[in-house]
Amino acid sequence: MGLVLGPNQYGKAESRVVRIYRDSARHEIRDVTVSTSLRGDFADAHLAGDQGNVLPTDSQKNTCFAYAKEKGIGEVEDYALGLARHFVDDVPSVSGARVVVDELAWERIPVDGRGHDHSWVRKGQEVRTTVVTVEGAGEEQQAWVVSGLKDLTVLKSTGSEFFGFLKDEYTTLPETHDRMMATSLVARWRYGRLDVAWGKTYDDVRATLLRTFATVHSLALQQTLWEMGQAVLTAHPEIAEIRFSAPNKHHFLVDLEPFGLDNPGEVFFAADRPYGLIECSVGRDDGPDPGLAWSSVPGFI
Repeated sequence: MGLVLGPNQYGKAESRVVRIYRDSARHEIRDVTVSTSLRGDFADAHLAGDQGNVLPTDSQKNTCFAYAKEKGIGEVEDYALGLARHFVDDVPSVSGARVVVDELAWERIPVDGRGHDHSWVRKGQEVRTTVVTVEGAGEEQQAWVVSGLKDLTVLKSTGSEFFGFLKDEYTTLPETHDRMMATSLVARWRYGRLDVAWGKTYDDVRATLLRTFATVHSLALQQTLWEMGQAVLTAHPEIAEIRFSAPNKHHFLVDLEPFGLDNPGEVFFAADRPYGLIECSVGRDDGPDPGLAWSSVPGFI
């Protein structure tokens, strides 16, 4: 029996890059966490301890900071594409690169009815994210962009049902035609092309997801995700596929009868675990091949 080295990659995970723009008295801020992974001719590093083809992970980290200064952080997709193409095009031993960028949003602190010039407060809990993969050199080079959001917590106090499900000898869950439904949504969408207004598309997809969640009468979280995916793809032909990971944030009605109190869907216990985890993808049957777009993207089917 022979042993062989399988697929491998290496990189620098979660470099926190905060870029302040001081071009005027009114500063701007971008706050991103960057993870890089490189693939290529690294067999000798594993098999013989020879680091001759290995660009140190510290150099990868430094590149993230240098690019933030030299080229700025515009749209996170463009920043990630620039980094990935640099590693593939300029480092001889690298044949492929993956760059993951998560962005935290800040908003200006209001002072006297106006956002302060150089003071901010963290905006919400959601994180904008992109995963960019670049493979190959020259005219054969390919690039894939998967953008999305995570930690978008949404809740509806009615307009959700769950009934008619399969039952066995261990089933205790009662059917309901009026329940609270909540989730901390992760959504990532794969672009079919690269000539995209990244920021505008992100804002519109986010708004579409929220609007659909709010307005669809849900018979199950699965159905809601399907409707959300349909709405996004209908509105955005540049998106080939969208994938969801949605943990159920369970809210259980509290029994107040021992205290002589009625509870018509007003007081709940919010449980953090265990929780149902619903995942699905919605795509175009004639969409472009995903290639390496989803490779190594965690938490998705």
